[in-house]
Amino acid sequence: MNNLHIFDDKEAAIRDLAEHWCRWSARRDGDRRGFHVALAGGSTPQALYQLLTTSDYVERMAWEKNCFFFSDERCVARDHADSNYRMARLALFDHVPIDMSHVFPMRGDAADLHKAAAEYERAIRKTVPDKDGIPCFDLVLLGMGDDGHTASLFPGTTALAERDRLVVPVFVPKFNAWRLTFTYPLINQATRVVILVTGAAKAGIVAEVINGGGELRYPIQGVTSGGELIWYLDRAAAAQLE
Repeated sequence: MNNLHIFDDKEAAIRDLAEHWCRWSARRDGDRRGFHVALAGGSTPQALYQLLTTSDYVERMAWEKNCFFFSDERCVARDHADSNYRMARLALFDHVPIDMSHVFPMRGDAADLHKAAAEYERAIRKTVPDKDGIPCFDLVLLGMGDDGHTASLFPGTTALAERDRLVVPVFVPKFNAWRLTFTYPLINQATRVVILVTGAAKAGIVAEVINGGGELRYPIQGVTSGGELIWYLDRAAAAQLE
């Protein structure tokens, strides 16, 4: 099921998403499985994480139920300025009452990225309950770049065609760098996928993807969750929608 939520500005979008996250995770109270989340990098998710550290959300969120993974990571050390884990730690983890054993960073600085990807997949399979043999996250947070990429699924890269492995290393020519990323089979198995997009620069791609009827040009179009697919947009990002 696809849902489209449009808000006046980024702040309103992230406030509504924070409210929903609180409610979604609270429904897991009494459920030993916990609430399994895959986090996204980027400035807009960072603002969401920072909002969750304010007193209202600190008090209401079922933090003890949340288990945090990452949908992608740059191949840098965990304390590097470009690390998605570092961003999430500074914006969220350092300020809320979570058990850090419930946080699962990717090993972006590993010497053998294929081994690191396989180890991360094993950690996911061990921790996240499966559905039809594939781990099923309760919530996968995604953004979208101005080239239509999501997670580290970039145009023209090998990860787009992966259908067996759930986490893979991928070389991104645009940045002349390697990344680790979730693949479509894992993303699309989630109970709920939220795509958070703000800003006028992405309005054209948002319109192409959501209005439909065109060719498959962008990696974000491969996100076709079998669960609930929810777009969170501000007015600027939604400006060209029909």
